[in-house]
Amino acid sequence: MTNLKRPRDVNQLAKLIVDIATGEVEDVRPDDGKNPNAVALGRLGGLKGGKARAAKLTPERRKEIAVNAAKKRWEKK
Repeated sequence: MTNLKRPRDVNQLAKLIVDIATGEVEDVRPDDGKNPNAVALGRLGGLKGGKARAAKLTPERRKEIAVNAAKKRWEKK
C-alpha cells in the first residue's frame, strides 16, 4: 500500500490507472492533514454565509457595495 502522487503526464497517468485496475498497485488517497468534520463544518458555513449576509443588508447598503464594486472594476490601472 503506497501513497502515490498522480502524475501529470497523460501516459504515466494511464499506466497508473491500469496498475490500479489490475491490482498491481493499491489506490490510496493521500492524507492532507485536515479533519474531515472540520472541513464539512467550514463548507456548511460557506454555503449559507453569502445568503445570510445578503439577507441582513439593507437595500441602501447593497447599492453602496455594488456602486463601489463597479467603480473599482472600471477605474484605470
